[in-house]
Amino acid sequence: MKLATLRDGTRDGTLVVVRRDNQALAPAAEIAPTLQAALDRWDEVAPALAALSERLDQGAIDGQPVEVSKLGPPLPRAYEWVDGSAYINHIILVRKARGAEPPATLETDPLVYQGGSGVLLAPTDDIALTNPEWGLDFEAEICAILADTPQGTRPDDAGSYVRLLMLCNDVTLRNLIPPELAKGFGFFTSKPATAFSPFAVTPDELGPAWRDGRVHLPLRSSLNGELVGSPDAGPEMHFSFFDLIAHITKTRAFTAGTILGSGTVSNADRGKGISCLAERRMLEIIDDGAPSTPFLAAGDQVRIEMLDPDGRSIFGSIEQKVVTQ
Repeated sequence: MKLATLRDGTRDGTLVVVRRDNQALAPAAEIAPTLQAALDRWDEVAPALAALSERLDQGAIDGQPVEVSKLGPPLPRAYEWVDGSAYINHIILVRKARGAEPPATLETDPLVYQGGSGVLLAPTDDIALTNPEWGLDFEAEICAILADTPQGTRPDDAGSYVRLLMLCNDVTLRNLIPPELAKGFGFFTSKPATAFSPFAVTPDELGPAWRDGRVHLPLRSSLNGELVGSPDAGPEMHFSFFDLIAHITKTRAFTAGTILGSGTVSNADRGKGISCLAERRMLEIIDDGAPSTPFLAAGDQVRIEMLDPDGRSIFGSIEQKVVTQ
């Protein structure tokens, strides 16, 4: 099933189920008022949500037209937003771009950081350009929303804790990263608010594309109407979501409503394009000695989407415009 949050003037919005073709929705507040409330009581409410979704899909109820501009992120605020970096090609390229070597544990120990989770962006919210010198970039990723997940979860058991999947644009300020990391304490100001796809879906909606803790479909990124990347999100995800869950639960548990990101989807095959501008700039440095692609500027428009094998949008699209703040 597909779930979304309708903005209603409150912090957490109203939970709705969405028809499989993304064209209609049905309020689900009588089952659970918000997505977080549903996650807190998932075993109790999921069957009723699934039944409502089935009625909507079969036309037993008409539903209301979907207006994406009225939707917030599926979780308008989350208990935690933990982002990994599971694609080794991306790590190598962006490290080169800032003159840093990959970590010695590149292939054995996942990279993660903890982002801001109190303010999350809707799929159509603007991206604020506060200072062009900060190097504004987009990053197209896949995310999982977790159930209550205990400390010490093993990869083989991690699948039972993945409740929902969605997409995100992990907005990054590239030129703030090197001085931040030089202090030895990690990302903070270089990671502004993240935007999410309009719909979060249960893993079964992906069919055989969801396997081994990975989504085996291309993730499409467009800039100003031009497709700039369509890398396959599956085969080159070195650390699966199951591996990432095992890593983050090594020393602590996580609560229902935690968002876990894959990191920027990236393929070694240049023909698949890019999911962030930093990768393109690094390739230009390799080929030409200097980058020629600018970072995002006011007026630029970013679109991120994933299609199923029949060309249907699974999560809906993130469509954001860069605006001067």
